[in-house]
Amino acid sequence: LQVPRAPSQPTAGSESRRFTNKHSKKALKASLTLGILLGMFFVAWLPFFVTNVTQAVCDCVPAGFFDVLTWLGYCNSTMNPIIYPLFMRDFKRAMGKYLPCCRRSGEPRPSAISLSMRNSNSAPRAATSLKNVL
Repeated sequence: LQVPRAPSQPTAGSESRRFTNKHSKKALKASLTLGILLGMFFVAWLPFFVTNVTQAVCDCVPAGFFDVLTWLGYCNSTMNPIIYPLFMRDFKRAMGKYLPCCRRSGEPRPSAISLSMRNSNSAPRAATSLKNVL
């Protein structure tokens, strides 16, 4: 005898597929962000390091070209604050909490007291002694 399943109940297979699909999308987005960050790093700094080694071996690299490659690497450092907010939702939320220009209209503003308490580490703590640690 087989008991028919009710069609309104989700099966365990569909739940696990949905769970897997959700996490695979997050993993794909994380790997895309990491790929972009590493790609930008290599495009910006690899020419500098190759030229630096070449300069040490043959002393044939013009100073102006070396300076351009150095500034290309510095430009990579300015790209990171642009790339992170574009691809990372947690980064956007953290910036929105503390910067008024990035805050959404419906989000509450942290008070100065809560910020100073959080930054000063003056929140109540459990007493810690050497006996408790060991």
